Amino acid sequence: MPDVQFLGHACFRLRGRDGIVLCDPFSRSIGIDLGRPTAHIVTVSHDHPDHNNIAQVKPMREKLFVIDGPGEYEISGILITGVRTYHDKAKGAELGTNTAYVIHLDDVVFCHLGDLGHELSQAQLEAIGNVDVLFVPVGGGETIGPAEAINVISQIEPRVVIPMHYATAQLSFEQPLGTLERFTHEMGLKDVVAEDKLSLTASNLPPESEETRVVVLRAVNE
Repeated sequence: MPDVQFLGHACFRLRGRDGIVLCDPFSRSIGIDLGRPTAHIVTVSHDHPDHNNIAQVKPMREKLFVIDGPGEYEISGILITGVRTYHDKAKGAELGTNTAYVIHLDDVVFCHLGDLGHELSQAQLEAIGNVDVLFVPVGGGETIGPAEAINVISQIEPRVVIPMHYATAQLSFEQPLGTLERFTHEMGLKDVVAEDKLSLTASNLPPESEETRVVVLRAVNE
């Protein structure tokens, strides 16, 4: 039963029976403290300080396994696929490349989109495949904003969506991010209540016949 914990910004800690995966650890330069989280595996979507602070992660084994680009990886029974995407709409010409990660953990398929800056091509969608839980940036700025995020959600058709990379009172960026409320409003959601963590199994995921469920997680440092 994977547990999902939100550490802030675009950083999530996924704990399953075969290990712990930490996605996109950030630097204190963005205004919040990551602490010293533990993990077996770290994924880095791109080489920016708000996504690549590997040094802050405490290894749970002798060595931390770091994944920072496209490819297929299997570590202690955890299968991870990195899919090349871009940080902008010009195929990386403006802001560089980005890697989306598909993580298979305890029969649940997660996809972390990192700092995705565009809607997905057919080839990228095929490489990502079927997704149960999607971590999607929604704050705009140097990533997709609410309208594009909704389009990407429609492209991937996950069962659960967890928004990330949006403005909070603690975050500090040169280019301001949009708020979570802009995204939830675009999605037609009302009275959204943040949860402390999410525990999932293949059996308690929403049925494919139902609409995608949006889950807002409260960051541990809030």
